[in-house]
Amino acid sequence: MKHSVDAHVGKRIRHQRWMVGMTQQQLAEKVGIKFQQVQKYETGMNRVSASRLWDIAETLGVSISFFFDGIDGAKPAPADVIADKEAAELVRSYFAIPEAQRRRLFDLAKVLSDVA
Repeated sequence: MKHSVDAHVGKRIRHQRWMVGMTQQQLAEKVGIKFQQVQKYETGMNRVSASRLWDIAETLGVSISFFFDGIDGAKPAPADVIADKEAAELVRSYFAIPEAQRRRLFDLAKVLSDVA
């Protein structure tokens, strides 16, 4: 039976892995495990050891605390706002736009949100 903390950490691993554009196979290779183990971590079926979580955090470019953000019911971290796949895709697409156009799009979004 999975523990809610393991499920939360797994979701955060999956989210950050997806945000950096890494596959389960790529993450597994970088931390020296099989991709099936990454699947088990991401679903919360297997608990991530402290040393493995350290390796995953380094590989994904986040601090260890990232994986525990929002677990205590406190205000969610900004990354939690984009946990929805559509929102995450929007953020990735946004940062793929050249900076000048991205700034104009940002200004447009601000104007539209003020009107709503």
